[in-house]
Amino acid sequence: MLGYVVILLATVCFGAQNLITRVLFTPSSLWGVVEVGGFVEPTLPNSFLLMFMRMVVGVPLMALLLPPVYPPMWSDLRRLGSPNYRRELYLALVGGVLMFSYLALLYVSVGRIAAGIALTLFFTFPVYTALLDWYWFGHRPSNRRWAILGLILLGSALTVPLGGAAVESWLGVTFGLASGVVYAFYTVAAQKAFETFHPVPFTGISFAVTLVLSAASLLLWPGDLEGLLWPALWVGGLLSAIATLTGHVLNNLGIRSVGATAASMLGATNPALTAVLAWGVLQEQLSLVQVLGVLLVTVSVGLLSLTKPS
Repeated sequence: MLGYVVILLATVCFGAQNLITRVLFTPSSLWGVVEVGGFVEPTLPNSFLLMFMRMVVGVPLMALLLPPVYPPMWSDLRRLGSPNYRRELYLALVGGVLMFSYLALLYVSVGRIAAGIALTLFFTFPVYTALLDWYWFGHRPSNRRWAILGLILLGSALTVPLGGAAVESWLGVTFGLASGVVYAFYTVAAQKAFETFHPVPFTGISFAVTLVLSAASLLLWPGDLEGLLWPALWVGGLLSAIATLTGHVLNNLGIRSVGATAASMLGATNPALTAVLAWGVLQEQLSLVQVLGVLLVTVSVGLLSLTKPS
């Protein structure tokens, strides 16, 4: 029972990091009482800025806290300098580039549309992962998996805003779907790397590469940094980094306790939980059709974790 609670707490942490990003981008009413947020516009340069502030805190925290979780981490990283580990090094670097890309896209999406909808669109990634897995590794999805993948796409379509809002938020929808596509490539790269490389140092490299790329992007495309409320942004970056790291640690502990399949099923509640948190904390409202879409994607992703690829 404790393992399931730990996984749910990890999911809450992941949902919280998305709400923090939403608040930094969009003026929000916390519990309908306190007006806060909207410190930066939801643009790619500002996405790079928030990512950098999050990673510049998160990477040192990971360097301190991950070695006790996986003691051989530093020795594994040193091995990457050997010619025999070039494959692992390249996959880890590619993973970092892909993590940077999908986070940048997801941040813009969360800033432009409701957090629950953005996460639901992001969670279409199993569809693209299945197609990539079939194309590259020959793992053809079974008929049951095809049906579930179809339900995921249907659910995501139901969440797309209609009417005038659709014109205003099309960029958020596009970026949300694009983040799912990029994340699918990330999962495939990780799958290949994990055949010979442990997930902990792989994740550490991904975060470090994301930090470097976000810093480089700020130098090349700084955006408008005049008049920003830096204390609020740094507090948001710190809270987001803590939520991210806590979520990853709790998730790994939960996987060890209840297994990967059960953890995946509980992790699939992320879109629904984010929507509930956004409704309770930020007073975000979804239509009945959008709620049904979020629930359909959540249930479908959970069912997908119970089926075999082929």
